[in-house]
Amino acid sequence: MRKLASIQKIKSLEPIKGADAIEKAQVLGWQLVVKKGEFNVGDLCVYCEIDCLMPDKPEFEFLKSKKMRVKTIKLRGQVSQGICFPLSILPAGDYTEEGLDVTEVLGIEKYEAPIPANLAGVMKGSFPSFIPKTDEPRVQILQDFIDEYKGEKCYITEKLDGSSVTYYMKNNEFGVCSRNLELIEDDKNSLWKVARELDIENKLRSLNKNYAIQGEIVGEAIQKNTLKLRGQTVFFFNIFDIDAYKYVDFNEFISLIELLRLTTVPVVDNKYILGNDIEELVEMSVARSLINPKSWREGIVIRPYKEQFISGERFSFKVINPKFLLKYDG
Repeated sequence: MRKLASIQKIKSLEPIKGADAIEKAQVLGWQLVVKKGEFNVGDLCVYCEIDCLMPDKPEFEFLKSKKMRVKTIKLRGQVSQGICFPLSILPAGDYTEEGLDVTEVLGIEKYEAPIPANLAGVMKGSFPSFIPKTDEPRVQILQDFIDEYKGEKCYITEKLDGSSVTYYMKNNEFGVCSRNLELIEDDKNSLWKVARELDIENKLRSLNKNYAIQGEIVGEAIQKNTLKLRGQTVFFFNIFDIDAYKYVDFNEFISLIELLRLTTVPVVDNKYILGNDIEELVEMSVARSLINPKSWREGIVIRPYKEQFISGERFSFKVINPKFLLKYDG
């Protein structure tokens, strides 16, 4: 579960060239701007991640122009992701445990982009319990993890800015799901329209096995269509074996998508050896899209060649391109 606001330690402080009143701080793997002299290295603070939707209270008044949302910004040339507050912003109590989640204490919610009508659809039911939802943590909270698994053989795919979709075939029943719901067929719904245009139901039936395929639907009327595509289509990034309750490995994923005559998300590197420098990983994410080189890619996703679950969580994480956020996440 993502901790939107938590107690964290100031790991480092550095000057910002040409800035007298602010300095660069590191919290977890995040880089952000803080007021000079407000914190010392080693201090505990309340760290609020990007996409926090802050309550309308006097102490957060400065965010009103941003509709109370914490966003990626740039100050004096320094990218800043998140906000640090002193512990005094918390109500009375003991809040000195590093990593403690204080999201609810502060009344913070997660920002969710509005879902357009063409994606919302009509609910058939909740997202199926026999398929995991698509979601990856950001690398900035995973320093210990990537330290431990440094050197692992991985592959990197481009993260696309669209809307998550899951298509499944289970015991001859075909299903279409958004990120959180299963949807009734509707010719006005983009997830269903793309399914019919690509003949996904029949293609899944041809496998004679219970599979779910997960991807990102992109194009016109999807988010901001940052890739400037015409029409709508879907690029796939997962195949889930429902009966075995596991994701297939990379090579099998590529082979099955080719067999289905569908398209994967762009593969950036299929021979990547995992490194553990978060700043270097963020720099790797900064590039143009392989689908449209005129657009910034949203980021990258890193997974091992052989699927792994560690402490119940899938080995899979994302690195978001800060230049994408600065340009498109307004």
